[in-house]
Amino acid sequence: MPSVDLPLDDCLTYRPDLPEPDGFDAFWSDTLAAGPGGVAPTGAVFTEVTAGLPQVRVYDVSVPGHGGRPVRGWLRMPARSEGPLGCVVEFLGYGRGRGLAHENLLWACAGYAHLVMDTRGQGWSAAVGATDDTDAGAAGAIPGFLTRGIESPQTYYYRRVVTDAVRCVEAMREHPEIDPARIVVTGVSQGGGIALAVSGLVRGLAGVMPDVPFLCNFPRAARITALPPYTEIASYLSLHRDRAASVFRTLSYFDGAHHAVRATAPALFSIAMMDEICPPSTCFTAYNRYAGPKELEVYGFNGHEGGAEHHRSRQLTWVRSLFDRSATA
Repeated sequence: MPSVDLPLDDCLTYRPDLPEPDGFDAFWSDTLAAGPGGVAPTGAVFTEVTAGLPQVRVYDVSVPGHGGRPVRGWLRMPARSEGPLGCVVEFLGYGRGRGLAHENLLWACAGYAHLVMDTRGQGWSAAVGATDDTDAGAAGAIPGFLTRGIESPQTYYYRRVVTDAVRCVEAMREHPEIDPARIVVTGVSQGGGIALAVSGLVRGLAGVMPDVPFLCNFPRAARITALPPYTEIASYLSLHRDRAASVFRTLSYFDGAHHAVRATAPALFSIAMMDEICPPSTCFTAYNRYAGPKELEVYGFNGHEGGAEHHRSRQLTWVRSLFDRSATA
């Protein structure tokens, strides 16, 4: 596969002029400050389910997300754990739902609590409790999620998703079996972009692991990427020719590069140099601006699959070291 973007040496120093919108911090402070009636929603519900896994406890989770609407997830924990656990909160890739109770056992098998958040509107099966996105603000959207509610930051789809993600982290901090000082957020692609947003909005995270992150440097991504989902932006603007300025203003409130400059937690990034879905220069825009301690794995000959299970091994080692340091601090 030929190179799809800037060479690595250029990416490592790539810091484009990416104007931050006025009122960025106030927008997010207001978004996260309160739920319906001016009161931040609380009261996550954890219902243990039978998953046929003697070594893993599985809980069907419901967390009040944006607007107080329930956001579903799975919490998996080692069956015979002792003491407060470190926790990995995972956000999913574009179009994916939380799946079935017996899936995705890596982190629980490693001895940690693991919450997988369902992404509103993207869950695939009502039988396992998909999270709906019934909020207003989808007028004129291109099929997909990237232009849903894009007319305004207040109505934009990812305002709801990022709020859901922050509420899930808060719910894990309140869980009696989890150490609130040992929470790592992670995700691949869309999940990596959501993790970056959380890294800038939630203080005191133990770590952040964005893999081939989506939702970074929207202006460049929309112009150079030939594959979905970024093409949804170009398709929308091909119909709404007079809205480019307002669209990119909306997107700027959700750009991982702006959240990254506010992050303080240690981070382990992965970026793939032949990624045609999340071009490396867009991922490096966030990495190069990330304000906390950071490490990077570059997969020079991989596409959007990135490091896959090779990188999971790297993450296991990194999280173990991170949690061990936190436990002895």
